[in-house]
This record gives sequence, structure tokens and C-alpha cells, in this order.
Amino acid sequence: MFNIDHLGIAVKSIAAAKGIYEKLGLKISPEEIVEGEQVKLVMIPVGESRLELLEPISESSPIARFLAKRGEGLHHISLRVPDLAAVVKKLKSEGVRLVSNEIKVGAGGHRYMFVHPSSAGGVLLELVESRDQ
Repeated sequence: MFNIDHLGIAVKSIAAAKGIYEKLGLKISPEEIVEGEQVKLVMIPVGESRLELLEPISESSPIARFLAKRGEGLHHISLRVPDLAAVVKKLKSEGVRLVSNEIKVGAGGHRYMFVHPSSAGGVLLELVESRDQ
């Protein structure tokens, strides 16, 4: 079963952006750095999903490039999948364009893969393996 895991939001400053969520009374996770993506992030649980605030830690970060081109806002939608390797294999066999050829490990140790916007209706789609395995 697929569910929305989180919505990734690119921000210039987590410190500035998280204020509205704190004012709403939402809990914000401690900051975490994902070196491979060159980002700092926090997660904000909202119901059964989360919001992910992403701040670049280098100018070469994909988030820094996104901010320079589009400004702050929705960066990606993340779906939780039961078996990431099987889903990726199926997508590759059907000619779906992926951002990379390898499954990566990100925040909190979760495994993920991005589907290129050209294969997902203009949306960057992240697939995250369910922790219920």
C-alpha cells in the first residue's frame, strides 16, 4: 500500500520557516544533516504524514539550485512504498526516468529514490521504503 510519507519544502532558513508551524502548535524534530544531498532538514508530523523543511548547506546542493531557480516552496512529494527495490525495478523496466540509478539512504536512515519530474507530470516524486518491513 502506498501512502504520502511527506511533502518536501525548500526554504532559505529553517529557523525562519519553522515559526508558523510552531505557532500552530506542531512539534518539530531536531535538525538533521544529510551530507549526500547537502541539506539540513527538520520533520514536522501532521496527521499520518509529515512536512519536511529543507535548507541547503552548500551552494552545490540540489535545494540551493532549486531555490535559485524557483524560490521557496514545494520541492517534492514523497510516497511510502512497501518494497522500494521491487518498485524501482518495475519502474526501470517500464522506462520511467529516475534521478539516479541507485537507491540512497537519507534522513533517519530511510532508503529512497527520486522519479524525475519528466516521468511524473512535472512533479519531483520521492519513493521512500516503508519502515514496516
